Amino acid sequence: MDIRLDEGYWFGLGVFETIAVENGKVVLLEEHLQRLEKGIREFNLKMDADKEQIASYLEQYPMTHGVMKIAVSDENMIITHRQNPYGAQQFQKGFRGMFSQVIRNETSSLTYHKTLNYGDCILEKRKAVEDGYDEFVFCNSKGEICEGTSSNIFFVKDHVVYTPELSCGLLPGIVRDYLLETENIVETVILPGEISGYEECFLTNSLMGIMPVTSLEGYSFPKRDIADTWNRKFWRDME
Repeated sequence: MDIRLDEGYWFGLGVFETIAVENGKVVLLEEHLQRLEKGIREFNLKMDADKEQIASYLEQYPMTHGVMKIAVSDENMIITHRQNPYGAQQFQKGFRGMFSQVIRNETSSLTYHKTLNYGDCILEKRKAVEDGYDEFVFCNSKGEICEGTSSNIFFVKDHVVYTPELSCGLLPGIVRDYLLETENIVETVILPGEISGYEECFLTNSLMGIMPVTSLEGYSFPKRDIADTWNRKFWRDME
């Protein structure tokens, strides 16, 4: 693999997408490419996403339950693949989470794009696993809940679904956008002290779909009805 040492390598000025591939079908590919291209424009990158190269790669490496990753910087477009680590076992068990001690910077444009500046997320995800949890959840400088290290977060009360609004400082996830377009969801400000008032919590990302959260910061959520229903619907829609 030929990698040029540009500002993506030295300073993290690049963007990437992590995309699920199920039975040879790339899940929400156009939405991922649109977000990738938006990041390319935001950071004035010289390289574009080569759709023909992506299609050729998929033909060369067919996947049943896999992950394709596309990274773009000024002088590189790199495609890799691996197995999807999420499956029925994790979904049935659900995730346990805690709040991260790292503060998400809601004033930075890097927060709102999936950039190669991903160190906080990786380090906190590793720490969560080391501490016996599945995910850490970030709050911003105002103490408002933002997102997980690799996920968007949703809460449910009285059959109404809530999620942190974009201005809180979070990556607009592909599954998050899908749900906002297809379901009735309220975007709002949610504080850590308010989570005990919710009956259900779930996380979303492109690889796991919709993951129920069994507990967050020691508070146990008694329900997972909407997560179960929406996850089945999501993967059915993706077939």
